[in-house]
Amino acid sequence: MSKTPPKDEMSFLDHLEELRWHLIRSVLAIVIIAVVAFLFKDFIFDVLLFGPKNKDFITYRWFCSISQTLGQGSSFCVEELPFRIQSRTMAGQFSAHLWTSVLAGFILSFPYIIYEFWKFISPGLYEKERKNARGFIFIASILFFIGVLFGYYIVTPLSINFLGNYSVSSEIFNDFDLGSYIGLLRASVLASGIIFELPIIIYFLTRIGVITPEFLKKNRKISLVLVLSLSAIITPPDVVSQIIVSIPILILYEVSIIIAKIVTKNQDKALQNV
Repeated sequence: MSKTPPKDEMSFLDHLEELRWHLIRSVLAIVIIAVVAFLFKDFIFDVLLFGPKNKDFITYRWFCSISQTLGQGSSFCVEELPFRIQSRTMAGQFSAHLWTSVLAGFILSFPYIIYEFWKFISPGLYEKERKNARGFIFIASILFFIGVLFGYYIVTPLSINFLGNYSVSSEIFNDFDLGSYIGLLRASVLASGIIFELPIIIYFLTRIGVITPEFLKKNRKISLVLVLSLSAIITPPDVVSQIIVSIPILILYEVSIIIAKIVTKNQDKALQNV
């Protein structure tokens, strides 16, 4: 078994030059989509960004329906979100518009970014490895988008509902800054998107021998603590929210163990056939 030989042997500087062009094309894709997103500000802000601050947002209706189905009455129903969003700086709204467009550009161009990453690393793989990883771009993109949707429809509403209703005194009214609100949404969405890439990360770490299935199983309890800690960071400090966020992360961890087993098994077979 041998690697597919490159057309020309590339030096370290050649690799850096190649990487530079992959990065340039990725950034260009982000910029192009960001420009398009910039033009659709009404939909992005009024529908997407400010959707979770509306008490009729679909997630709140889901939780209310589930609560009533379980016989809990309206305990999980959102009656009011008593806060306002304000911009207190001269360039606040323009800055929010600009960086939100960039964020939209990054999210929507993620499959292309992964494609450029794959083009950079694939020449260094064996032919069989390339064939086995043909679905890499599709799977990585799907996991990322599922994570983004989870962050938007689950993590963000839970955070907004908790923090928007939290009060230490009736004398204080919540006036949230526009940048703070968007920052919470951005962190929830991107953090969830990256977390859902865990199986992909485990795949590559297993490929290069950094971790093994035995290591993952042996440290399952420690991982549980880390998952709960991570859930506490990206969600409000209430038990229900942390449990809701922890469940998919724990499932992803178990899936990652299965992936690590498959990778290790394939590597052992390859060694036996040498």
